[in-house]
Amino acid sequence: MSEQDLSQETPEQEATPEEEKSYEERAEELRAKLRRQLGDWYVVHTYAGYEKRVKSNLETRIQTQDMEDYIFEIQVPMEEVVEIKGTQRKVVNRVRIPGYVVVRMELTDASWGVVRHTPGVTGFVGNAHDPHPLTTNEVFDMLAEHLLGKPDAPRKAVVDGEETVEGEGTAAPASDVKVDFEVGESVTVTDGPFATLPATISEIQPDSRQLVVLVSIFERETPVTLNFNQVEKIY
Repeated sequence: MSEQDLSQETPEQEATPEEEKSYEERAEELRAKLRRQLGDWYVVHTYAGYEKRVKSNLETRIQTQDMEDYIFEIQVPMEEVVEIKGTQRKVVNRVRIPGYVVVRMELTDASWGVVRHTPGVTGFVGNAHDPHPLTTNEVFDMLAEHLLGKPDAPRKAVVDGEETVEGEGTAAPASDVKVDFEVGESVTVTDGPFATLPATISEIQPDSRQLVVLVSIFERETPVTLNFNQVEKIY
């Protein structure tokens, strides 16, 4: 029921130390594990901010209701960011897609009920009573950064509440920032976990050079904060 299900397996022969493997090698190993694991992965919608609590509640319900043979694993995809407040700098993990957890399970009426009626869960994504499982590629896209990290990418940095990329200079004052976006405009996300997805601008934050956009994730519109350079206009 933890990351150990994906990140740990008993090898048939001595494995190459993880730090010596390339990202591509580790990614292919993860894909192979996903393909041979029991059950299917489903996306479950939760109240925002309740993702970890839902994971804990569901793990308890699995044990008390003897569902270990039907519900195998719960993941809350996370991402690593650097928080900078004044002179203090620390690396923190935060929920990557607020309001969602993914569950690996054999879908039966009983297992569906255990998940659906877990406190904090609002339902399965898709058909509420007969949800469709994720494909291997969809699961990989959701969990790869959480389990493997992001190759050769600078960490996101949150400076006094404003998100940027670690190593970038301080943003220019709002009066010096040219804003070439409009609320309601359609754009394409070009970077991050939502790359290639279409989005609609709902808020513009010139001070931090950021946009709040609405992205359709599992048939629900989810607000996502992105830098100006993480989107492209749709012409």
